[in-house]
Amino acid sequence: MTAPAPAPQPPPARPTQAVVLAGGQGTRLRPYTDDRPKPMVEIPGTGTPIIGHQLAWLAAEGVTDAVISCGHLAGVLQEWLDSAPLPLRTLTVVEEEPLGRGGALKYAATHLPDPGAPWYATNGDIWTRFPLGEMAAFHTERDALATLALARPRIPWGAVETDAFGHVTDFVEAPPSPFHINAGVYVFAAAFTALLPERGDHERTTFPRLARERRLAGYPIPQGAYWRAIDTAKDLTEAAAELAAYPGR
Repeated sequence: MTAPAPAPQPPPARPTQAVVLAGGQGTRLRPYTDDRPKPMVEIPGTGTPIIGHQLAWLAAEGVTDAVISCGHLAGVLQEWLDSAPLPLRTLTVVEEEPLGRGGALKYAATHLPDPGAPWYATNGDIWTRFPLGEMAAFHTERDALATLALARPRIPWGAVETDAFGHVTDFVEAPPSPFHINAGVYVFAAAFTALLPERGDHERTTFPRLARERRLAGYPIPQGAYWRAIDTAKDLTEAAAELAAYPGR
């Protein structure tokens, strides 16, 4: 007698909560950041600050609650959050003194509505669109405690291609980097929070430890998906030009 086929297992639940690190001073974005924190800088042509685009993306990906970690000029960000028609619930937490990125993550994570559930996190200066649900599934399949999105940014200089004899064969304007970088978007298991430092940088402490234990995964952002870190005035200009060329972003 043939045994019945096992019932299909439901897909793992996606995270519905997130932390946004929004306490950066953005010194390289001055004068835009003289009177506002970096995530409150507007993308030209949109009338919406970087964090507004982030929250809209998170909500579209199923996030219902976001904890915003604030520091520099926190009142400006809080005022905007209180007045903007947001697509999800937000809670702001303010560092009374600098805790470092790892400490800020841990402090914010203790305020998540469900500390026993997985969560997303993103740096406050990232403008991106890619399927977070696929990243969460990738994270679960690898039994990771932490998964970071990987991007291949464009090199800011043109590249020269040559053949084996040293003849120049082509000039390539702003080619993609051959290396992946940390894209500033994460999926974390609930147990990850306890591994974060109270103060300091998790990329120098927690991440190397998890890498040695093979509990840290890297999810390449799908080809063609949009990703940009807003670090300088040039990034703002280029982001506005990309938005004009591809208004669906």
